[in-house]
Amino acid sequence: METALKSGREKPVRGSPGEDGEPIKMEETLRGSDTLSPKEESDSLSPESYRVHSPKETLLLNLAENFQSQFTHLYPERNALLLSPLNECGVKKFVSTTLRPTPINHPEFFTWDGCASLVSDFLSLVPLDPPEDLPRTLFSSTSVLQSQRATCFEFASLLCSLLLGAHYDAYCVSGYAVREMCLQDQSLQECPLLDKQVESVTSEQEPQDNKYTPKPQRELKSLFLMQQEKKKQDAEAALLQNQKVLEQSEQRPPDPLRGLRRHCWVLVLSGSHSVQENFFIDPLTGNRYPTDHDHFLGIDSVWNNLNYYANMQDCSNGCANMVYDLEDVNLWEPLLFGATSKKQLILEVLKRKENKMMKNIIKDEKVEQEKPRVFEMPRSWISCITISKKDLENRWPEKKKVTLYRNATLERFAEYLRIDGLVTRLTTYKDLDCTEVVRVKEWYQHRKDHLEEREVNKVNKVTTERFKHGRRFQLLFHRYTDSENDMVFNRAARVDDLVRRVESAGEMTEFFEGRNNLLYYRHAVFDQHVQFSKPDVFADQENRWLKKVVERFHRNSSKRANEDVAERVFLLAERRIELTYHVEENRVIASTRSFIKPRESTEKEKAEDFTPHMVSSSQVDPSEETLNTLALFDLLTALMRDEEEAVLQIIQSLKEMRDITACRKEEQDSVELHLSPWTTMGAERARSQRQEMERLAADEQRWLQQKKHDILAPFMIKLNNPKTLSRQDALQVHHHCLTQFTQRLVEQANLIQERYNKETQELQRKQQWFQKNQLTMTDPQRDQYQTYCSEKTLRIQVTKTRLRMHKEAAAQRNTAFNLMLKEDPRLAPHLKEDPRLAPHLKE
Repeated sequence: METALKSGREKPVRGSPGEDGEPIKMEETLRGSDTLSPKEESDSLSPESYRVHSPKETLLLNLAENFQSQFTHLYPERNALLLSPLNECGVKKFVSTTLRPTPINHPEFFTWDGCASLVSDFLSLVPLDPPEDLPRTLFSSTSVLQSQRATCFEFASLLCSLLLGAHYDAYCVSGYAVREMCLQDQSLQECPLLDKQVESVTSEQEPQDNKYTPKPQRELKSLFLMQQEKKKQDAEAALLQNQKVLEQSEQRPPDPLRGLRRHCWVLVLSGSHSVQENFFIDPLTGNRYPTDHDHFLGIDSVWNNLNYYANMQDCSNGCANMVYDLEDVNLWEPLLFGATSKKQLILEVLKRKENKMMKNIIKDEKVEQEKPRVFEMPRSWISCITISKKDLENRWPEKKKVTLYRNATLERFAEYLRIDGLVTRLTTYKDLDCTEVVRVKEWYQHRKDHLEEREVNKVNKVTTERFKHGRRFQLLFHRYTDSENDMVFNRAARVDDLVRRVESAGEMTEFFEGRNNLLYYRHAVFDQHVQFSKPDVFADQENRWLKKVVERFHRNSSKRANEDVAERVFLLAERRIELTYHVEENRVIASTRSFIKPRESTEKEKAEDFTPHMVSSSQVDPSEETLNTLALFDLLTALMRDEEEAVLQIIQSLKEMRDITACRKEEQDSVELHLSPWTTMGAERARSQRQEMERLAADEQRWLQQKKHDILAPFMIKLNNPKTLSRQDALQVHHHCLTQFTQRLVEQANLIQERYNKETQELQRKQQWFQKNQLTMTDPQRDQYQTYCSEKTLRIQVTKTRLRMHKEAAAQRNTAFNLMLKEDPRLAPHLKEDPRLAPHLKE
């Protein structure tokens, strides 16, 4: 077994005792802080279980001390075991009680890989110092989650607590590992995202089956030559692997502490949670390893929340030949003999379920009472482990993390941390020194342009973008260079059933699926000297910018093969149309037909007549009747209409390509993110944005309310709302205000006078009517007339009084209004000592 010699050095580390016998708290020193919190403050903030021992814990510490002394006496050549390190309060706690099984109600914590991924992402590593010694302190998982810094032992304690809460049979393992694993160095490993990327590329490059594609002929090759070629390829692969190993050996010198470096990881045993075989989990990276992996060099002990086991097996060959039957006392020495194990708990639960079904609970309880009682592991002293939704979203320390792999760098960011929505960036390099970039792949979230992935190939200058469903133009995939654009669309959301469009220099190819006319392919050839960026490029009625259009169709079973067009070619520059029909059954050659379009009329020449010499046909079956001239002319006319329609569709496609390119450039210049209400960061930003909008709305309402009572507002708007007024503008505003106020007073007086005149005229007309009809009126009519006259008289008197009061108060109101203008802070500096501003408007 590769073990470390017991070091005689006693360095002051976290929680090590000082000269006065009191525990020195080195948490802040190891975590990189400049100040130390006093012990009284730490004790007052920590729960009582962190600061004191229960009676069962005291007994357990005595048992652990006795176990340690016996182990040291029996195996003096082995290092001491990690049993009772100090916690953050400087109090000794047994390692098994540091584990608290915690079920987290989140789907990510239901599986081991989700728990391991979170622990490796959420915490940053504090290396052991010195690396060959056990840590003197072991902080609680609650404290580790707050600081987001931990040693490998604290990594493993948190991960094991989560796995136990998810009902895994998990154990913390104290042992020895290679340098790269102890230091969380993955620079010699391949990035896991590269494997997924290669798989996606190979799946995209797989050829699609087409029943119309002829099968290739069988190649006749010599088996001997094939074997020789395979041997050559194997030799080249071995040589390449040796070169890689040589490069690694040259880059990394041998580790002088190999076999001495302490490390802690997690062991998951089979038998629970559908685990078929035992495996290790490295909590620093979250990766799974088999139990015989060569990165693990030896084991001292394992423990869970129920017991502690010392390894009694030989580890001279690493962990390859170890057996993980913890019930075998010859292989694993338990601290608590007879204590309940995880397997016993599982069997007991199954037995109780069976007894409950058989209704034998009473007998079972009697049997249990007869069993001898043994000392069980005390409950954990740690408070409940809580991981909030915000912690899951932020995930990494400082909301970002950079991991170095072999020829690659992986950067990960929290959601909404970057304004462009970037969450992951993978950069691959050509050399091991990571100086020459080959490819950059980025993943995005919550973007309004629906961009999900972007990959930039620095060598070929190729950029690939992938979008999710629902964006403009129904674009899903876009690969482009300086001279080529390749786009894939969502056919289900498009009217034209377009699937893919490829545009290159002088060419454009479109692929369709599910069209009613069975068109599935269109290829257009352009004049390379034409620039489609010009707006008048499509104004040419003769379409000289377009040379050739090729369209292909699927087989239409409702037509005969020699009448069903398989391919038609519009040669616009040559004024020809070529047709190729589908191949009939039991035939190998297809029928063809070629047309020459007659010339249209011009100012100098009349239109050319259609003749049978403008058609050339090739029929496979000579017994079929040939078409007459009229049928050929009708067919040519229909083809010319199809040609015009194809040209219009190509123009629309080119315009759409130009619009998509312009739209993507605009979206890249101003990236906007969608604030998802289902994330804490998105909810906070949405809340702050809503509060800002409410504040602006309140300010605007307050400003409108102020402007509503501002008598100068209409005149200030005419002057574009200046902050200060010149003397001339102030005098002009003052004059306009007085004039308008005087005019309003006059208008009010005129309105009252009009009402007075109207009431008087109505009363006079009523009195004239009474004089004419008073002899024939009835008593009710007389009473109604008297009531009417009294009401009219009252209104006339009230209106006359209002008019008199208005004329009396007009001069006073005008004087008060003038004084208010003089006191306005915007006009006051310019209206002092001006004799022209005396009150006027007597009437």
